[in-house]
Amino acid sequence: MLRNKSRLPFLILMATTTILAFASTIFAEQQPVVKPTYAKLCTYCHKAEANTLMGFFDSIAFKAETIQMKVDDAVQLVRFDVDDVKVVTAAGKEMDGEALHKTKKGQPIQIIFTEKNGVKTAVKVVEKPPAKVASEMLITTAQVEKLVGLGPDKGKYFLYDARPLFRFQEGAIPTAVSMPYNLFDKMTELLPQDKNALIIFYCAGINCYMSSGSAEKAKKLGYTNVKVYRDGIPAWSAKNYTVLSAEGLKAAWIDKDVPYLLLDVRSGKAASRGFIKGAVSFPAAQVAKLIKKLPSAENNPPIVVYDAKGSKSEVQVAKALLKSGYGNVKILLGGFDGWKSAKFEAMTGKLASKASYVPKPNPGEINIEVFKGYATALPSNVFILDVRNPNEVKTGMLKTAVNIPMEDLQDRMAEIPKDKLIITQCSTGVRAEMAYYTLKELGFSNIKFLKANTKFEKDGTYSITKD
Repeated sequence: MLRNKSRLPFLILMATTTILAFASTIFAEQQPVVKPTYAKLCTYCHKAEANTLMGFFDSIAFKAETIQMKVDDAVQLVRFDVDDVKVVTAAGKEMDGEALHKTKKGQPIQIIFTEKNGVKTAVKVVEKPPAKVASEMLITTAQVEKLVGLGPDKGKYFLYDARPLFRFQEGAIPTAVSMPYNLFDKMTELLPQDKNALIIFYCAGINCYMSSGSAEKAKKLGYTNVKVYRDGIPAWSAKNYTVLSAEGLKAAWIDKDVPYLLLDVRSGKAASRGFIKGAVSFPAAQVAKLIKKLPSAENNPPIVVYDAKGSKSEVQVAKALLKSGYGNVKILLGGFDGWKSAKFEAMTGKLASKASYVPKPNPGEINIEVFKGYATALPSNVFILDVRNPNEVKTGMLKTAVNIPMEDLQDRMAEIPKDKLIITQCSTGVRAEMAYYTLKELGFSNIKFLKANTKFEKDGTYSITKD
């Protein structure tokens, strides 16, 4: 009996620990996911401020008065009143919400907002203007092409990529050295000793301030011949190939499972003795014939080209691809030998002969053919939610759908079942995607959306098509 009493405090302690652990697990599950408010790239030049978002414009629904903004992998939805919101364009002109009709997908923007009951409402939207660089410091694509063609020794230049390392690993201008803007002060040993040497900085394009910021830092260190290639990697990649290392290919593409095409330009016999997993046989001698069999250039597939150890054949293929309209071509530095030297996995045997490229669908996007089946015969465990406005629904809607306008979702969430697969749908897919993210924030987990054009006719027929 005494022995049992002596164990009582221990048992109470164990029970208390178990209850606390269980409670903390439940509490953690109930906590909302905290979304980033500033894109990672933006934090290199800007400090986060309250009631402010900074990222990239993704889409807009004027009928739902909602902006969809990408902040890294997260999505922020912000309501707006077209008459009340102030819009500052990239040209510095202040306008009303109608100006958002002209904002392009991918445009860096800042949104200042108020928040009530979890709903953000934009007060001001600012399009990021081009980086300001003195005209005498600017260098053009043609000038950079000429220098790169000569090489650093003959061209007498030093080229620095001011983007973060993870961007450099995806592909960089040939001969460039990675010197991220945020690490500039710790990497000054990479700069030449000669303060009169030509040094060039570039980054992610005209709206990116990292190259101009690095240039100003270099000038403060006493460098007198500093240039900024403001058009940066977007302009370069449109006409020229970039390069990446074996480590970059693995870290930026393979490990992240990003879709891309990998072309082995050696002869089939040489390639069969060892190749990189996922490579397609694409002998340089047959480039004119094989290039016609590649996935369409309209999809802008990233393409990585490699040969044995880095030679003219991979450059020949890369240039042929660029000439055929492919604008995202990269060469693997050191070729297959460089891959082996890095101790990465190599395959043997027969390579694939046909290249295929399937872009990753947006998170939550449903296959259009699967949706068409649901539209015709709705399973009992599926709920199609039409998020268009009432006046749009008057022209027709799916007999298998229920209409709740996107802006009413929060107030009418009790009408949406949580024990079924919810599929949101609108006329173009824009509001359907916004509704998907809205419902996710409201606690729904089994959701998908239709990214397609849905058109209804007066006779009750309809069509569902991709862009």
